[in-house]
Amino acid sequence: MTQDEVVAEFRAAGALLEGHFILSSGLRSPVFLQKMFIFQDPVRTARLCKALAEKAEAAFGKIDYVVSPAVGGIVPGYETARHLGAKAVFVEREDGKFQLRRGFTIPEDARVLMVEDIVTTGLSSRECLAAIAEHSQNVVGAACLIDRSNGKADLGVKLVALARLNIPAYPADALPPELAALPPVKPGSRGIQGVKA
Repeated sequence: MTQDEVVAEFRAAGALLEGHFILSSGLRSPVFLQKMFIFQDPVRTARLCKALAEKAEAAFGKIDYVVSPAVGGIVPGYETARHLGAKAVFVEREDGKFQLRRGFTIPEDARVLMVEDIVTTGLSSRECLAAIAEHSQNVVGAACLIDRSNGKADLGVKLVALARLNIPAYPADALPPELAALPPVKPGSRGIQGVKA
């Protein structure tokens, strides 16, 4: 699947939004990728995650476990694991820190791939990888649907992405005038009442 085809999937799903958005990182952007509009369609999700699984397997070889950060990474992690013939588990925040919970374990010899939905600054990916490192020293790499840092986010491991986009993101005190003129919207899950960041 080409980068243009990936972007076309997001556009067709209504998942590529334009305006003034507050990202979960706190940065501001004129573009927001509402991946849940992708994940509400099992056929579209399967198509994208199959392509991601193929790209990850080509880059890293056999994968035994896929680990993803909750909440946004659960669906693509599971679906990518399905196409890899791997187990799928996830980390979730407890007291502000990602941890394996629910009785999940990772065998010592398992080859582990961390799968994310969208990478912007790489912060949640690094936090997820740190949580995995407490259980496994055999992380082969990371994969995501879209790397909106265009390869600039440093995860500490190789990252494969279906698409690498150069979507601008700005600190709140350094907005270009055209973005500052629009009212900001915070569409991500971290701003929803009852959802812990």
